[in-house]
Amino acid sequence: MDRRNFVRSSTLATGGALLACTATPSLAHNTVKTPFDVPVTYIPIVGSDEMFPVRRIYCIGRNYAAHSREMGSDPTREPPFFFQKPTDAIQHVPAGTVADHPYPSLTKNYHYEAELVAVLGKGGRNIPVEKALDLVYGYTLGLDMTRRDLQRALGDEKKPWEIGKSFDHSAPIGAVHKLAQTGHFKQGAIWLKVNGQTKQSADLKDMIWSVAEQIAKLSEAFELMPGDIIYSGTPENVGPVVRGDVIEMHIDGLPNLSIKIV
Repeated sequence: MDRRNFVRSSTLATGGALLACTATPSLAHNTVKTPFDVPVTYIPIVGSDEMFPVRRIYCIGRNYAAHSREMGSDPTREPPFFFQKPTDAIQHVPAGTVADHPYPSLTKNYHYEAELVAVLGKGGRNIPVEKALDLVYGYTLGLDMTRRDLQRALGDEKKPWEIGKSFDHSAPIGAVHKLAQTGHFKQGAIWLKVNGQTKQSADLKDMIWSVAEQIAKLSEAFELMPGDIIYSGTPENVGPVVRGDVIEMHIDGLPNLSIKIV
């Protein structure tokens, strides 16, 4: 399926209307002319007719100690590190549905990673930890889908492993819940099931680096902006899925997210 058509097909029914998660940007006062339109990625906001515009997708690696160890690292010495996904990796999954998710090309070892996602409504540089949560607009939950065989092979060759992480549809995600609806997620169960069998199970308090610390660290390297989102790491027991498998993900306080690998 064409990438733009796939993203456009991800929708949310609100008040009888159908809102697409991707739209063509409007050009203010027609001051900019382009040879073609490029879709902009949006995520629905729960309880609102507005959409959250995605600017950048940041992901932290190895942010739960047990997952860090299963990936061959020592969590007691490793500073935080981050990578990015393209905005068109987003696949919005409406609550209460099981969305079809395409098995990607070039891999024979396709892995799930369940994560809390923080979305930012403010930006800045060099944000102190005690001020970092002021940037948060809301939260949702998402999957960092990974072509693990490509990631590992390229890592072994000391080459960038972007192709293992940053590909089409690799970021299934739920709708955004405003901060006033949820509060900050500092603890609570996070789990993932495949075909009804629990694979990942942990507590958000087990994160090595909190959401506030992640924001502060990222702001040292980048100017954070409204529209940035942060995948905050996955617990241990990541593993493979194949076509036909159904993934269900849960975080206390948010609707479950479910996809079927096709």
